[in-house]
Amino acid sequence: MTSLPLDKVNATNLNTINLNAINLKAIYQDFIQPNQFWLGGTIVVMIVDLLLLWPTIPPNWSVLELCLAFLLATNNIFLISNLFDIFFNKYLLNFALQDTRKTNSELLALGQFLVKTIIVLIVVFFFAQFHHINLIGLIASLGIGGVAIAFASQKMLEQILWSVVLYIDQPFTVDDYIHLPDRTLGRVESVGWRSTKIRLSGKNTLMIVPNSNLAQANIENLTRASRVISMVSLTFSKAMSSEERALIRQLIMGSTNDILGIDHQLTQVSFKDLLDESGQDYVQAQVIFFILGAADSSLELRKGLLEIAQNNIVQRLRSYGVDFSYVESTVDITQPMNI
Repeated sequence: MTSLPLDKVNATNLNTINLNAINLKAIYQDFIQPNQFWLGGTIVVMIVDLLLLWPTIPPNWSVLELCLAFLLATNNIFLISNLFDIFFNKYLLNFALQDTRKTNSELLALGQFLVKTIIVLIVVFFFAQFHHINLIGLIASLGIGGVAIAFASQKMLEQILWSVVLYIDQPFTVDDYIHLPDRTLGRVESVGWRSTKIRLSGKNTLMIVPNSNLAQANIENLTRASRVISMVSLTFSKAMSSEERALIRQLIMGSTNDILGIDHQLTQVSFKDLLDESGQDYVQAQVIFFILGAADSSLELRKGLLEIAQNNIVQRLRSYGVDFSYVESTVDITQPMNI
């Protein structure tokens, strides 16, 4: 086992300490220092509120404590939301901008809204727990108003769930050209938590389509009409009969039948008879595979499956005792799109 020199270990530890000091200093400057009076006042009020909850305190002070606790809960909502805004603007936005993918501002806004909603719910839950308030009974006592709120929340929840389904399935992304059954044709400008904005081709106007409609519609993605062509060259060291060529063609054509996203009907196998410098006959076969366009993750998966299929072809040919060499090259080709 090798060990690092003592000076390198000390340097590493020193760098770690310096990095931690820098992080703590940045956290203090970003979060604590701008809100130090707010945080100090909140801590003082929280201590006073806990003292008022002490069992020996006279019951007359319960009303004062309840009002103080309500003000403290409201203050905590605004304080925690403010700290989250600082974290969101200082760190999350920078992280999103460093991502190589196109940043979707509306999804970031949705995430910010959901986090703030969760903050409110958590503070309300703790306030109710400390003061023995039955939230379920309180909501049920609202009667018709509660039913109306429930129906409104159900509709909003339905919109959000359809948006989540659309985001997970990703039939399109920002900047994709799509065609809808109602003849809407345009470029996706943004995907929000409730609707998607499409810049119509020709008119240049903006159409706003609910995500619930898009999640249930037949969408033609024109941008993903691109195809990736994978070309493989096989060089056989001797002349081949027509039967041998037919066997190799059948082996290659059948290797991609079960791979989704590989158009095996377009797979091309061509043979060319050549002569080397010594006048010896040899055969060169060129194979072209067509990988249909898809999302980036699916496209990489299809490339991986095609590579496995090519390796299987090589192994089967070698198991037959065929002497050959092969060279592979992949070329990205974008299919022309007329809009």
